[in-house]
Amino acid sequence: MINRKALVSYLSLSFSLAWIFFLLPLAFGEVGSQSRQAATTILFALAMWMPGISAIVVTLFVKREKFSSLNLNRLGPKRYYFWAWLLFPVLGILTGILTLVFGAGQLDLEFSMIKQAAAQMPGAEQVAPGLIVAGQILAALTLAPLFNTLFALGEELGWRGFLLPELLPMGQWKAVLISGVIWGLWHAPAIWQGLNYPTVNPWLGVLMMVVFTVLTGTILSWLYLETRSPWAPALGHGALNAVASLPMLFLVGVDISIGGTIASVIGWLSLALFVGWLFLTKRFPVQKPSFEVVDQAIEA
Repeated sequence: MINRKALVSYLSLSFSLAWIFFLLPLAFGEVGSQSRQAATTILFALAMWMPGISAIVVTLFVKREKFSSLNLNRLGPKRYYFWAWLLFPVLGILTGILTLVFGAGQLDLEFSMIKQAAAQMPGAEQVAPGLIVAGQILAALTLAPLFNTLFALGEELGWRGFLLPELLPMGQWKAVLISGVIWGLWHAPAIWQGLNYPTVNPWLGVLMMVVFTVLTGTILSWLYLETRSPWAPALGHGALNAVASLPMLFLVGVDISIGGTIASVIGWLSLALFVGWLFLTKRFPVQKPSFEVVDQAIEA
């Protein structure tokens, strides 16, 4: 049975706390100013931890359960961490290829974007663009996912570690769909400020974000249900953030709302193909979870 008090408490707390941080950058000058950009980076990163903090507070003081019930002390089967680390780079590559196939961008092996950025940094223009690109790719595949996991854990502890299990009595598909929609709507203030979909109407951007979070949330929920640990989806989330825009290094003439990033419309196709594969191979819904989250987790 769903604990309505815990659910309402969690959603109220995670939305209100995070939206404060999402909206605070509006007080730091005009869009594009250095102070605004710095404030946005720091405050948005703090907002990512509000779902996790809310999950801890509600677990301890509303549900009155032990901290260990959030499973931060559990890892689960190690093979799913390879999925978490490597899947999103593959989907990023696929998104770049599909962007070219659909004519939503052009291949740029001259690395025009890197050259333009280097021209604004003293001394950077002396470094070969290809070397800069190689360094960014290496970082995105190695250190960046680990670093990003520190922030992504805040979201995953909340969305997958707390919200998903709370909704599982409804069945896996409903729980994943509803948690994905909630996750997308939670981003609304950031989307209104141009995150991910700067070229479309802000309200349409929120709807697009919901589509993206439902697809991505299905994958991250699969990782959680197979490990019963927030660490696996946190690593996946961290890897996603590290590589989401990586195809843009090789593309020009791209509307990032349409293609070039995993969050774009063409990126949705990459995500949907993997979700479809999970369904066709009967990996999702998870019929026999590696760890039994609740009895309803076994039911489709």
